[in-house]
Amino acid sequence: MSMRASAARYAKALFDVTLAEGNPAQAEQQLAAFAALLAEHANLQAALSNPAVPAANKRAVVQQLLEKQGASVPVTKLLLLLAERDKVGILGDLLSIFRERLMEHQRVVRAEVTTAQPLDAPRVDELTRRIAQATGRQVMITTKVDPSILGGIVTRIGSTVYDGSVAAQLQSIRQRLAR
Repeated sequence: MSMRASAARYAKALFDVTLAEGNPAQAEQQLAAFAALLAEHANLQAALSNPAVPAANKRAVVQQLLEKQGASVPVTKLLLLLAERDKVGILGDLLSIFRERLMEHQRVVRAEVTTAQPLDAPRVDELTRRIAQATGRQVMITTKVDPSILGGIVTRIGSTVYDGSVAAQLQSIRQRLAR
């Protein structure tokens, strides 16, 4: 089984448990805090990922770290299980998948807007409002600037791309003229 598939199984299990027992948003914050701790301390991450280090030692280290962080019972159980099974390396994928599930549960969608020129705050607010209206969900919007689109706007919502750029329109005209 791939690491991503394994991470998806663990993320689903944690999400289901935290949804039934507590607060999935809190679990996300605790997972993120633990992942950040590992990212800050490369030696710690290497030790927890090293198959030569006994599982009992990994479990003990993770237990101490989680006690200091005050992690909830479901998050603690999951991270201890990952330490025992030498799967701490999937934490990044697990966190990413957990966040996707949480956003779906909270009815939040990510939108990426690309324009040729930077957008001012009122325009970003207007785009956020329109995307929320069109999708029926809350919107987390990120903006990018790409002068190669010449003008207009390219919006990516999930895997769907709405390309209203001048560059795309010119390409369409070129194709029609070539026929």
